[in-house]
Amino acid sequence: MTSKNENISDEELLNRYYQDNDNRWLGILLPRYSLLLFGVCMKYLKNEEDAKDCVQQVYLKVINDLHKFRVRNFKSWLYMVAKNESLMKLRGQKKETLELVEDRTGNQSEVRERELRMDKEERLDRLQKNLEKLKPEQQQCIRYFYMEKKSYAEIVVVTGYTLAQVKSYLQNGKRNLEIMMGANENET
Repeated sequence: MTSKNENISDEELLNRYYQDNDNRWLGILLPRYSLLLFGVCMKYLKNEEDAKDCVQQVYLKVINDLHKFRVRNFKSWLYMVAKNESLMKLRGQKKETLELVEDRTGNQSEVRERELRMDKEERLDRLQKNLEKLKPEQQQCIRYFYMEKKSYAEIVVVTGYTLAQVKSYLQNGKRNLEIMMGANENET
């Protein structure tokens, strides 16, 4: 027996979500992609438990962040979110492993390398926080272009923006990020 909700398209569910901001629509939409999410997470993490945890993180991220974006192709956007979450989890695992090794060795050059990595992590964290302050269109285009390494044409397809809009959002978003990053450095 199929429920009437199974016949509703992804696009219609997204429209309903954007109209009334009711997570019930995400409760119908997300399970459709559970296997896709698990597959993406397994591809990067190579561990079933880590992949399951990552899928849960993706669900939370979607629930908390979807309202910030006007997503046109949910499946592609969801794939990108899963990939990013997996890579962030991998980066966190590598950082923990390196810290354990460094604690055991106590080597001076390794301590300096750790400090440099921590500085880089702080800059990345600041960049992430500043990125979230951008307009959703700029944020989306910057994520696709710089983090997903998508071309202008691919971004046009995924977002539905015109080529001129994509270029403008990228240029303005990059400039705004540089301004915010410079302001943050002056504060420290």
